[in-house]
Amino acid sequence: MAYYYKLGEIPPKRHTQFRQPDGSLYKEELVSSKGFSGIYSNLYHINAPTRVKSVGKPVRYGSKIAEDNALLQTHLKTTGVGTTGGDWLEARKVLLKNKDVSMALCNPSSRSMDYFYKNAEADEVIFIHDGSGWLLSQFGKLRIKSGDYVVIPRTTIYKVEWDKGPLRTLVIESAGPVETVKRYRNELGQLLEHSPYCERDIRPPSEPVTETRKGEFLMKIKKGGYLHQYVYDYSPFDVVGWDGFLYPYALSIHDFEPITGRIHQPPPVHQTFQAHGFVICSFVPRLFDYHPLSIPAPYNHSNIDSDEVLYYVEGNFMSRKGIERGSFTLHPGGLPHGPHPGTVEKSIGAKETEELAVMLDTFGPLYLTEEALEFVDPNYPMSWTE
Repeated sequence: MAYYYKLGEIPPKRHTQFRQPDGSLYKEELVSSKGFSGIYSNLYHINAPTRVKSVGKPVRYGSKIAEDNALLQTHLKTTGVGTTGGDWLEARKVLLKNKDVSMALCNPSSRSMDYFYKNAEADEVIFIHDGSGWLLSQFGKLRIKSGDYVVIPRTTIYKVEWDKGPLRTLVIESAGPVETVKRYRNELGQLLEHSPYCERDIRPPSEPVTETRKGEFLMKIKKGGYLHQYVYDYSPFDVVGWDGFLYPYALSIHDFEPITGRIHQPPPVHQTFQAHGFVICSFVPRLFDYHPLSIPAPYNHSNIDSDEVLYYVEGNFMSRKGIERGSFTLHPGGLPHGPHPGTVEKSIGAKETEELAVMLDTFGPLYLTEEALEFVDPNYPMSWTE
């Protein structure tokens, strides 16, 4: 959930006559969540969004969970991975998943898309590790760059056009809505004074994209394990204006303000987003604990009901050895995890850290996919042994 925003031309009242220069009506579309009870936006189209020219044959699309995988602390060595495919969908290499969420490495070699895309079954959070460009959608143009979380509500029609590479992104798909953290909001939804970020840090689309072109426009719609092929005779970016609370937006990890204390703070202070079945956290440069006897390194921890994934972005994590930029670690529920040998004593006296990482904590087991197996570091499970 972001905040109320409007862009382009809209009528003074909802569901009233709003006419084009030729006298015909603009076509109003309500995009809403939870039926009519959640957040929503009203969009005004030149053409009816229901008008379809043709429907092609669905194409299977998805990933498979690896079978007979042992319960292990896991390191996925994805640091040296270059491009993972051609375009934005081909390049998604899903590594971890469960019924609530999936995580994919996505490093496309193509900098543009010759089709439109709609995820009809999941919200998406794109973390841009390397690269910059534009997210183009029916809601307008949104500048995106390295360090950004880009939150895209389901059913958003979009394209990504990249202007700087090489590209390295993390794509998180959520079966439930991705929202700001509830405990950081007041009863009206405004982010509170002690929130680690506020509305000033959230960047909505900056200008409309209103295309009036005719022709054949392919939209790939993801749902139920398929990409459904819809063709329109007009551009889906034919919106002249919209308003509401539902739209894609960007939030930079560099705008997340860390919460620190005299002794080690637990991971919830790093929480950035919430969703059904998982949370997303941001580890950012920060001062360490300032109690005279503090231990900056984290303590050992046993997950009772969650799995923990860390994606390492920049810097050196003082509690880990053998981890590089772009690595993933999975610490599953049922096994204790903690700092590597020697890192606790080494951390004492340290004043600050420059680390950057994205953490995903799930409340159900995460599973490696078949595509993830080639990146598994076989030595990691025993790396706590002196």
